[in-house]
Order: sequence, then structure tokens, then C-alpha cells
Amino acid sequence: RFYHEKVVDHYNNPRNVGSFDASDPSVGTGLVGAPACGDVMKLQIRVGDDGKIVDSCFKTFGCGSAIASSSVASEWIKGKGMDEVSKITNNDIAKHLSLPPVKLHCSMLAEDAIKAAIKDYDAKRKK
Repeated sequence: RFYHEKVVDHYNNPRNVGSFDASDPSVGTGLVGAPACGDVMKLQIRVGDDGKIVDSCFKTFGCGSAIASSSVASEWIKGKGMDEVSKITNNDIAKHLSLPPVKLHCSMLAEDAIKAAIKDYDAKRKK
């Protein structure tokens, strides 16, 4: 099966690859994995004083669909508030990338990484 052109684009030209300092109080880090297939995704958010995500980055070890899902997620969350970002679902990402059913776990990882990054950021704020 061939990858959809959007997957190929995000795989060949991933957006926002990198890492932030995880100890920075304005940074939330979500690290998730799928042991069954070996995909591991780290998504980080940097939140501004207004509560909106001002920047994001990711590092993903996995297939083209996992990398593309991370790349899309990192783009979609920039400039948005936590409430809006927390409503992004794996279905939204999978539909955008036209992922086949066998690759839906990749978009699920992206959704989980977003939620984990928000949870990490919130935990830091409460300290």
C-alpha cells in the first residue's frame, strides 16, 4: 500500500523537529509509545503568558505515518489555547492524512502525546 501524498510530504519535510529544555516551566513534554509496533513519540509545547501554545516540536522514532502524525500535530497546536488543543482527536489527524486502518495507532499516539504534554505543563504550573 502506498502512503498518501500528505504523509509523504510530512515524512520528507517534517515540520518542527527538535527539542526544548524539559525543565523549562513554560514547556510541557509528552512522551508516548506503542510497544507493539515500536513507535515512540515525544511532543513538546511551549506555552506563552496568555496560555496559548507559542511553539511546539517533536521527535519520533517510527514509520512514515507516525512521523507525519507528529508533524501535523505540531503544526496544528501552535497559536491555540489548551482547551482547543485538547479537542484534537486521532480521527482528525487520521482523516487529514488519509491513514489506512492499519496505521490508526500512529494518529492515536499523536493525540496521546498532545494530552501528555498538556498534563505535564499543567503539573509544572501547580508546583
